[in-house]
Amino acid sequence: MDPDISNLTLRAVRRILRAIETGNRKLASATGLTPSQLLVLREIEARDRPTPSVIANALQFSQATISAIVDRLVALGFVERQRDEKDKRQVILRCQENGRAALDAAPDVLQLDFRERFDALESWEQAMILAAVERLSTILDAQDIDAAPLLDSGVIDR
Repeated sequence: MDPDISNLTLRAVRRILRAIETGNRKLASATGLTPSQLLVLREIEARDRPTPSVIANALQFSQATISAIVDRLVALGFVERQRDEKDKRQVILRCQENGRAALDAAPDVLQLDFRERFDALESWEQAMILAAVERLSTILDAQDIDAAPLLDSGVIDR
């Protein structure tokens, strides 16, 4: 293997990691939220009377992860849980005024920029990137690590 190519690849991976860290710091200083909390809050605000399971399915997070994130958002005063009037077993999530203010204050999240730019690529380019990143995951022995579709590091429900 050409050491220049491996070094250039490692530098590219490092730049990605640093971009994620920088984006997370900007988000935390502007709102006090993690990327996963912001995504959940945005999803709650965008939907009419969402339940935790609807949010979990939309974001491809586990139910347990959504519960932990919603607990944190409730503690921050950003989200409210309400029992459905018709079906008391259902819990409806509602964004509070503090939550809307945090959404307004949130800088553009790297995740949203990525999705927008990635979706604009030709399908063959998307497939090529996916194949390369999946292969990189295998090279780093990370293929079996459980991960949600989120540009963040660490525990997702922190």
